[in-house]
Amino acid sequence: MNHLARTALVLAGAGAGAAALRGAATARRRARENSRRWLVVTIDLAPTDVMPHGGPPHPLDEFGDALEITVRPAPGDRGTELAARLRDPAPPASASPPARLAGKDPRQEVRRALREAKSLLEAGEVMLPDAPPTGRGDTAGGRAVGLASRRAGGEGVL
Repeated sequence: MNHLARTALVLAGAGAGAAALRGAATARRRARENSRRWLVVTIDLAPTDVMPHGGPPHPLDEFGDALEITVRPAPGDRGTELAARLRDPAPPASASPPARLAGKDPRQEVRRALREAKSLLEAGEVMLPDAPPTGRGDTAGGRAVGLASRRAGGEGVL
């Protein structure tokens, strides 16, 4: 291999390494930012009906002082925004895609509690979807939908 080709190969490797380091730093920064983001649901009730006794609605009340909770009118006079976030940010490793897929992200429990609070306030009960007929598992697509539906519990409903 001539000198020019070796130099080009070394420069390409160095560029790829720098891009990988930059990508990893960006992912860590995003994970830190996401751990401090507010998780919000819009509830079709007046703000006074969302927290009538000054305390958070069930099941958000189970978190105690671990959550910061705010209530404000939704834009366009469309009900109330109920927002929550963990007081202590989740470790960046728990926000990684593998941790989220494994259900290890503590924000998933906050998401679930917000969805359940919305359902309880609007309908009086926690609404659960029926099992999708495509999730029976008798086809490859059905197995994939079933797996995704089981993993979606902390992230939202498919």
